Amino acid sequence: MTNHRAEQPLHSADQPGSPDGSRRPALLVFDVNETLSDMAPMGQRFEDVGAPAHLAKTWFSAVLRDGFALAAAGASEPFARIAEEALRVNLHGLALTRDTEHAVEHVMAGFAALSVHADVPDGVTALHDLGLRMVTLSNGSASVAEALFDRAGVRGAFEALLSVEQAGIWKPAPGAYAYALQRCEVDPMDAMLVAVHPWDIDGAARAGLATAWIDRNEGIYPEYFRSPDLRAQSLTELAEQLP
Repeated sequence: MTNHRAEQPLHSADQPGSPDGSRRPALLVFDVNETLSDMAPMGQRFEDVGAPAHLAKTWFSAVLRDGFALAAAGASEPFARIAEEALRVNLHGLALTRDTEHAVEHVMAGFAALSVHADVPDGVTALHDLGLRMVTLSNGSASVAEALFDRAGVRGAFEALLSVEQAGIWKPAPGAYAYALQRCEVDPMDAMLVAVHPWDIDGAARAGLATAWIDRNEGIYPEYFRSPDLRAQSLTELAEQLP
């Protein structure tokens, strides 16, 4: 896959426009967990240790909740630490098939076995072929994203895999998005966040970025969040919408 990375960041005057006045962003900033990675198999990891599969969603929501709470207080902890401790809390009192620490280890190992959603390889290629710069900005670790993309064969499309661990604050705090923009030397108006999470869309919009909501489940977007600039059900559909 050819790397189309620009030598210098593109600014607003350089962006091609469409008849409706919208502009193609210079930089796409992708969320990773659930946006690109398919986390459905994590339910099986819970069943493996004797917990109900539906607890996977409860646990992941708790991880996000606690990460957000720390960010609101001006603090930050690595995703893995919060995820492991939240597992101990959620697994407490259940009749597990192994001791708690081995259960935590088994569930956490599931991240290394995840795949991307079916549309991601073709969608990433289509977006890359538009000549866009692409990076990730995850509340998780960059190493997990690296392994995920290597398995999917799309690592070469991304010029950088960024994590809030380097930013020092979780998304959706403004500082997380500012970190990505600074690293990529791009103004907010020339960047677009791509995510499945409305809270991420809202945070990026408040930080001045354009946004694209990937609505994988034909859901309802909460009215109390800032609306996305684009809506698509897949990355391939997003590529078709960009001017």
